[in-house]
Amino acid sequence: MDYNNVLAFSAAVCFIFLFGRIFVKPLKVLFKLALNSILGGVLILIINYIGQSFNFHVGLNIVTSVLIGLLGLPGAILLVIINLLIT
Repeated sequence: MDYNNVLAFSAAVCFIFLFGRIFVKPLKVLFKLALNSILGGVLILIINYIGQSFNFHVGLNIVTSVLIGLLGLPGAILLVIINLLIT
C-alpha cells in the first residue's frame, strides 16, 4: 500500500468537505431570503385584498417583496405607513 496515495485521497476528501461547507452556508442564506421574499409577496397580496374595501393599495414588486423578506412584519407595517404618508 502506497502511503502517498492514502494521504492524497485523505486530503482530497477533506478538501471536498471544506469546499462544500464554504458554499452551503451562503446558499442557505440565499434560499431563506428567497422564501421570505415570496412570503412577503403573499403578505402584500393579503394587505391589498383587505385594503380593497378602504381603497388602499401597496405596490407588489421585487423591492417591496424583498423589503418584507428582510424585515418581516415590521417591513410590512413600514410599507403601509409610508404608503399612508405619501397618499
